[in-house]
Amino acid sequence: MTTGLPSQTQVIELLGGEFARAGYEIEDVVIDTRARPPRITVIADGDDPLDLDTVATLSRSASALLDGLENAADRYVLEVSSPGVDRPLTSSKHFRRARGRKVELALSDGSRLTGRLGETRDDTVALVVRAGRDWTVREIPLAEIVKAVVQVEFSPPAPAELELAGAVRGRPDGTEAGA
Repeated sequence: MTTGLPSQTQVIELLGGEFARAGYEIEDVVIDTRARPPRITVIADGDDPLDLDTVATLSRSASALLDGLENAADRYVLEVSSPGVDRPLTSSKHFRRARGRKVELALSDGSRLTGRLGETRDDTVALVVRAGRDWTVREIPLAEIVKAVVQVEFSPPAPAELELAGAVRGRPDGTEAGA
């Protein structure tokens, strides 16, 4: 085996089908040749969040495929990861996948909103926001969102807020835990 690493494009082409069969798409591949041993990081996302079992399964299949390449390095570190909460939401699929999560939005008119993401459809997102003592849903066109970032939460959201967002008990698909 030679000591070269595959290119970002080669990694995506090689692993894309395997990840798609598991219900995930490759968002990015980062190849760090300065690290010793070199590191290949595959960032994947899907409608279902990556869990540890899925990461392990995808890592094993990705490693086997990468090891089979003629130009693959003898040694490298492979990491399969999700984009993380600090990734900006930039497309409708990002908003759809973050349903039920608390987000901060910067809008084109200079205003900012913080709320819980509801359904994304017809190039708009539903955002559950506090209106006095109650919760209300605001429809916001994606074109008016300049920046959107998921917020880290340390306490559980109010049940009424989750219900309006369509994320019962924190599950973005609207189903209850154990259902």
